[in-house]
Amino acid sequence: MSNGEAKAATRASGRGTDSQGGVQSVDRAITVLEILAREGSAGVSEVAAEIGVHKSTAFRLLAALEERDLVEQNVDRGKYQLAFGILRLASSIPARIDLVRQSQPLLDDLAADIDETINIAVVREHYAVNVQQAMGTAAVASQNWVGQLTPLHATASGKVLLAHMPEARLEEILKTAGLPKLTPHTITSRKVLLDQLAEVRDSGFATTHEELEVGLNASAVPIRDHTGAVVASVSASGPAFRFDDAEIKRTSDALRDTGARISHRMGWLG
Repeated sequence: MSNGEAKAATRASGRGTDSQGGVQSVDRAITVLEILAREGSAGVSEVAAEIGVHKSTAFRLLAALEERDLVEQNVDRGKYQLAFGILRLASSIPARIDLVRQSQPLLDDLAADIDETINIAVVREHYAVNVQQAMGTAAVASQNWVGQLTPLHATASGKVLLAHMPEARLEEILKTAGLPKLTPHTITSRKVLLDQLAEVRDSGFATTHEELEVGLNASAVPIRDHTGAVVASVSASGPAFRFDDAEIKRTSDALRDTGARISHRMGWLG
């Protein structure tokens, strides 16, 4: 019997003998991967202490993961880190993840919670395009924004997307699109906009006050992918008489939480 056949036979012989123990082992193995993802590297003793098992059990878990190329020992003797097998598994995920499908239940919950219009937007050329929407009961007569292209500089979502772009891409968009005045409140000063974008990067939160349309206010936060890159933004918007500064502040935690939860579904561990 070959080495591979022996391993397969060993795995097969264990099936069905202790299903509860098998589930526990899987859970522990996943926890080990999460520890290494969070810490960068860890030794057998550290892993054992965190998951509450004997060192010999932690060693067996690490050895099994190492055999599958999911972990490897690094240059610090006794320390383990994630290995390239993780990348092999992860490489197929981004192409299959549907941002709309992953986010829709959370958008619906947020819309019901704050009773305003919720949108997800991404960059298309030099515009923000809304790809999904949920409405609260107070917003039933509001405009359907899905599929609409909106100027990046005049929307809360657009400011989030601009704020997290590489500098070269930001410069290209500002040069191409300019800063057209859409309302008396639209930002048309490059310096003012860049100052705002710096604040958005620091705070993770953007607002607009009647900058796209008179009477419309909005707030937005980033959505990150599995690498931590900002790939979209989620926004709340409503009429200025109702969605004023006080209401934007009151709903900010719920909006931030939704952005973080969607990001988590996209694979972000931050």
